[in-house]
Amino acid sequence: MACCGRERERAEDVLQTSYLKILEGRARFEGRSSFKTFLFGVIRRTAAEERRRAALAAVFLGRDGARPEPVAAGADPVERLAFAAALARLPWRQREVLELVFAHGLTVGEAAATLEIAPGSAAAHYARGKGRLAHILRRRKSP
Repeated sequence: MACCGRERERAEDVLQTSYLKILEGRARFEGRSSFKTFLFGVIRRTAAEERRRAALAAVFLGRDGARPEPVAAGADPVERLAFAAALARLPWRQREVLELVFAHGLTVGEAAATLEIAPGSAAAHYARGKGRLAHILRRRKSP
């Protein structure tokens, strides 16, 4: 509950997703800590991923699913606008892959299947898009 702002429904979703990660082998207990520590770590990281995904979905899709009024929860309005402007400067394929991964929670492989492109191509667009987005945002902050 603490990881989800004391919102019961979000906490249940995060817990369910955490269990699925373990069952599907995306999170593996390797004995480097106690199982309890491992489990709480998976839950904490899953909650952080969900918060990030929700914020990015808001930036990519807007609150009502329309594009792209930048409304990331808790973000400074200037930062939200800068992020939306930086996204708009990306090539459309990079933007599409980033949107599918961050806003819709797909893996890069699932994004590739959705866009009907090769997984390697999607991975390249994803890496280039993230790099270019970071570069654009860093340049904006430089004096």
